Amino acid sequence: MARNMQAVYVISVAAELAGCHPQTLRIYERKGLLSPARTGGGSRRYSDADLDRLRRIQELTEEGLNLAGVKKVLQLEAEVVRLQNKMAELANQSAQQVAETHRQYRRDLIPAPREVTLYQRPRPPR
Repeated sequence: MARNMQAVYVISVAAELAGCHPQTLRIYERKGLLSPARTGGGSRRYSDADLDRLRRIQELTEEGLNLAGVKKVLQLEAEVVRLQNKMAELANQSAQQVAETHRQYRRDLIPAPREVTLYQRPRPPR
């Protein structure tokens, strides 16, 4: 599993790293802004990706957005990323199809002889 996605931080450590109170993290989770992993006992565990998301939430709230606005912005940002990935995938598929079409064209070509034959008019009979 990538280090960015490993849920390793308990709530107090995550809050300290983000510079906020653990209760803030609980509120963000209730509002659907964060969804940390849970241990078998139900304890929250935060990953580096969760902390990045938390920092983004803080940026947006500092700009004056309320939590509903933050949630909408995060949803729209996720949709932009999804659509960019889809566009890249479609561009790749398109390039592969164009390349395949060009390969098929090359199979249809017939090699021409490399020698040159001059055309001469037949001479009129004398």
